[in-house]
Amino acid sequence: MYPTLNLPSYAVKLKNHSQRTQIFDRIRKKFVVLTPEEWVRQHVVNYLIEHKNYPASRLAVESSLRYNELLRRPDIVYYDDALKPALIVECKASDIKITQSTFDQIARYNMPLRVNYLLVTNGIQHFCCRIVYEKEEVIFLKELPDFSELI
Repeated sequence: MYPTLNLPSYAVKLKNHSQRTQIFDRIRKKFVVLTPEEWVRQHVVNYLIEHKNYPASRLAVESSLRYNELLRRPDIVYYDDALKPALIVECKASDIKITQSTFDQIARYNMPLRVNYLLVTNGIQHFCCRIVYEKEEVIFLKELPDFSELI
């Protein structure tokens, strides 16, 4: 069916509706059409909550952002205690290579938000970085920090 990812597996909830397979999105609290990208996105959501201890109540999936009159829809945004965005996640299907254009896309999403952490993943490869704005530095990390380690 869908590929094994380089993320922990979990008890996926699937159903068929109108001849389309759907997967349950625990953040949006509804079934959504299962695409290869959605497969990755839901595994990342599970990873953030169950393995990195991010509170589900502070995650948003495909929420709309407006920047320079353009509507953007980052895959996942984590909001900190002050309800300011602190992490943006860009998910691609597992057969899509992570390229410079993927990083350019997440950078565009980050322009209005100025988050400290970015994660780009296709479910197989994961690239996480911390942005230090005062020093104009981008630091690539070995893995996404645990919720308790966020600065």
